[in-house]
Amino acid sequence: MTDRIAALDQYVEQHVQQSMQELVRLCNQPSISSQGLGMQECAALVAELLRSRGIAAQVMETAGYPVVYGEYGTGERTLLLYNHYDVQPPEPL
Repeated sequence: MTDRIAALDQYVEQHVQQSMQELVRLCNQPSISSQGLGMQECAALVAELLRSRGIAAQVMETAGYPVVYGEYGTGERTLLLYNHYDVQPPEPL
C-alpha cells in the first residue's frame, strides 16, 4: 500500500463516526425538487459540510434551484465532481 493510500485509510478510520453523523444529517434534510421542499436548506447544508473539510464552498443562486460550488487547492490538475442533492418524493409517485 502506498503512503498516500495508507494515509487516506487512516483518515477514514479516524473520522468514520463524524462521517456517519454528517450522512445522517444529509439524509434527514428534505430536498424534494419536484415539490420545492428543502432545496435551499439542503444546498446550505452541503456547502457547510464542504467548508468543514476546508473546501471554499459557496451557494450560487440560479433560475431554478441553487448550485453548490467549491474549490480546493491550487494545483495544475483539475478534478470535477458533479452530483445532485435532491431526492424523489415518497410514494405514491
